Amino acid sequence: MEIYFSERFKKDYKLFSDDIKKTIKAKLKILSENPYHPSLRTKKIKGKEDIFETSINMGIRMTWNYYEGKILLRAIGEHNKIIKKP
Repeated sequence: MEIYFSERFKKDYKLFSDDIKKTIKAKLKILSENPYHPSLRTKKIKGKEDIFETSINMGIRMTWNYYEGKILLRAIGEHNKIIKKP
C-alpha cells in the first residue's frame, strides 16, 4: 500500500537519531505491506474516528489514517504526546 507523509510527520521525523530513523524505515516497510502486522501493534485511537496508532518501539508511536485508498502518516513521537494530538 502506498504511504503519504504529512508535513507534521516530516518535521517530527527529522528530530530522531539515525538509529531510530532506521527502525522507523523498517516499520514503514512492514506497514506498507500489512498495516495490521502483529509487530506494529496497530490499533484505533479511542475517541478519534478512523485514526490509528502504530508502535515503532515501546516509547515511540506514529499515527495514521486511510486517505483515498492509501496511508497518510500524520505524526510520530512519544506515545503520550502523540495520542493527545494525533
